[in-house]
Amino acid sequence: MAKLIYSMVTSLDGHAEAEDGLGTGADDPEVHTFINDLFRPVGTYLYGRRMYETMVYWETAHAEPGQPPHILQYARDWQAAEKIVYSTTLESVSSAKTRIERTFDPATVRKLNASADHDITVDGPNLAAQAIEAGLVDEYHLFITTSVVGGGKRFFPDGVHLDLGLVEERAFGSGLIYARYRAG
Repeated sequence: MAKLIYSMVTSLDGHAEAEDGLGTGADDPEVHTFINDLFRPVGTYLYGRRMYETMVYWETAHAEPGQPPHILQYARDWQAAEKIVYSTTLESVSSAKTRIERTFDPATVRKLNASADHDITVDGPNLAAQAIEAGLVDEYHLFITTSVVGGGKRFFPDGVHLDLGLVEERAFGSGLIYARYRAG
């Protein structure tokens, strides 16, 4: 059985989205190469509309001149994966291997995960909150920046209690810290 992974860049004070950004570290080539290697085996990305609209950049990123190898590799890996976008408003998608679902159904995601040969990620704090509340998330991958942003959308939804086990950690020269936790 594949794992369902929730992973995002987060500020030091726990925000996955902030009005003025989340600080530095995630754009470091060392970090990006690590992320490439970590998520290359992902077979399916689950997105909300807004996260999909951010990530669809990778459908054409390879066509921009002068892209460094780590960017080209991530674009290839992203393009190879399936994408499911959960949205009631999105009319169409602009990337291959992508479909729209109107509602997030935990039972359907549970079946998808049970039958998958490759890991699945749920991306974006709103969609991830639904997966967390349904008890679907197997692992949490946090890329913690050095910035305190004081507000925004939190990585973990309010009111959820989780007991997690630290599986792996790594500090990068940029100051960013990677922490992988397994659900208990």
